[in-house]
Amino acid sequence: MISDTQLQKELDLIIANAIREDVGPGDYSSLACIPPDATGRAKLLVKDKGLIAGVNFAQMVFNFVDPALKTEVFVQDGTPVKYGDVAFHVSGSSQSILKAERLVLNAMQRMSAIATKTKKYVDILAGTGTKVLDTRKTTPGIRALEKWAVKIGGGENHRFALYDMVMLKDNHIDFAGGITPAIQKTQQYLSQNNLPLKIIVEARDLDEVKEIIANPGVHRILLDNFDYAQTCEAVALIGNYCQTESSGGINENTMRQYAECGVNYISSGALTHSVYNMDLSLKAF
Repeated sequence: MISDTQLQKELDLIIANAIREDVGPGDYSSLACIPPDATGRAKLLVKDKGLIAGVNFAQMVFNFVDPALKTEVFVQDGTPVKYGDVAFHVSGSSQSILKAERLVLNAMQRMSAIATKTKKYVDILAGTGTKVLDTRKTTPGIRALEKWAVKIGGGENHRFALYDMVMLKDNHIDFAGGITPAIQKTQQYLSQNNLPLKIIVEARDLDEVKEIIANPGVHRILLDNFDYAQTCEAVALIGNYCQTESSGGINENTMRQYAECGVNYISSGALTHSVYNMDLSLKAF
């Protein structure tokens, strides 16, 4: 995962680009009817149930739009909420509150949905020792927000992008001429370029698992689209050689069974690509 400093840079870019996209040369609706010196208050109203996420991000947005805006937080990120709860109040320039409103809501609604789904998966796996991982199946441009929401929900982040971990998947393996050439070429490249990156290799069947474990230096094996019996056999074969990760065709009804095979991780693209936004509103009062 990327450093906290790099994550903050990603968040700053998201905010700046989102305000550029939404406000452009000016919020003419507010400029036309609200005096520049007018002040007001608004509350973040929850109209759903789940896990709230994005409160800290909302504060970043308000500060970017207008450092004079003040927030009073009542519900922290990762807290269960229900209909009628109020997450925070924001006060200050009415124009500034309106300028920030849409970005705050868009981000918090999606982040809360992701955190809620992640928490559900984490609860399903409770007691197994298996951790929930996200993937790169994220919305272009806001990956940092979505992966942050997974962490808030109790999950773990996989690699952030293509540069912070090596993951040799089926197409890499086929283009490289096989598993062993792919691993060896990768290790040589990392050594030559002084890149201390961990290597994950995807296995499509048990024969590929056997070939992977014949090569030293692999950090994790991804068991892709293995059924339950194959997963248990693969975990037994791998032993203490490296970490294990299951993915593909696993849902909330089957994931605990896979976890009980002893895999270290279950990764799920559904955490970020298949969620319904939590219903939230920013209401003046």
